[in-house]
Amino acid sequence: MASQNLSAVLHGKNDLRLEQRPIPEPGENEVLLRMACVGICGSDVHYLTHGKIGDNAVEVPMTIGHEASGVIAKVGPGVKHLKVGDRVAIEPGVPCRKCDFCKQGSYHLCPDIFFCGTPPHNGNLSQYYKHAADFCYKLPEHVSLEEGALLEPLSVGVHACRRAGVTLGSTVLILGAGPIGLVTLIAAKAMGAAKVLITDINSHRLDVSKKFGADYTLRVSKGIEEKQVANEIRAILGVAPDISIDCCGMESTVVLGLQATRQNGVVVVVGLAETHARIPLRPLFYEIDLRGIFRYCNEYPMALELVASGKTNVKGLITHNFSMKDTLKAFSTAVSGEGNPIKIMIHCNKD
Repeated sequence: MASQNLSAVLHGKNDLRLEQRPIPEPGENEVLLRMACVGICGSDVHYLTHGKIGDNAVEVPMTIGHEASGVIAKVGPGVKHLKVGDRVAIEPGVPCRKCDFCKQGSYHLCPDIFFCGTPPHNGNLSQYYKHAADFCYKLPEHVSLEEGALLEPLSVGVHACRRAGVTLGSTVLILGAGPIGLVTLIAAKAMGAAKVLITDINSHRLDVSKKFGADYTLRVSKGIEEKQVANEIRAILGVAPDISIDCCGMESTVVLGLQATRQNGVVVVVGLAETHARIPLRPLFYEIDLRGIFRYCNEYPMALELVASGKTNVKGLITHNFSMKDTLKAFSTAVSGEGNPIKIMIHCNKD
């Protein structure tokens, strides 16, 4: 085994460094992973450019990254379902398993959850990383390690669609065609949505969304009144959407979702770009449910099945690939948006 562990360590705002860190030793019910692929998430970019997200601030150097896959390099005591050489996807959140949320099945809401790359917890953008064995999912031979890393964002889309109640015949509006909007689109179509309209301000992203099954696209401009856009959405679909899923989290997109959705429909907010918003309450009078989501819960096996069955093409989301030594360049590309990146993948042990 290697003696060094090159890692991407965030020291603070705009201060990301490649450093050698010790290779960790797996403990009880843990595995050591030789990391394969780590995708760059919007939250990783936000930590880099702002040094924090909400109350979570980078106060001590932290290895970044959480969208990941790897190969088992060593198993700790008590691990029975995995062995050295197994290829796995890594669910980054490990809960306490003891609190009421965990016992009731909502482990993603555990107040003591460990989540990779969220301060103060180290992430897994490194060559070696240890993780709880029961939150590692063995990949079938025909599922690539790149696809394994993409199970993390796909699980967000699956969770959003389950919270929204997407089912056979649903008419769905998705606000935002970024990576999370696209995985939500993929999940919605896989779960039986009959019509999906996706909006964005970026024409390129809308073109990409057509490749992933969008039935309709609508380019919106900043400053246009939400009611006007809502009327246009209804005209394109022929009906008001049953469900609107906001993958932007802006005040304007939450308002648009509420105004476009039919009475007795559902609006789910996935993105959270703003912590406060002024929204109209009248749509709630017509029994529109406004719901939020937080990460995912019990969705990794579902996301893996969607990929393994061939029903989804998540690998098509990858637009850029970098080696570990080029991590700083990878993040520079994510920040600048040069080359219209959708999903940037870093290969941790590949030159």
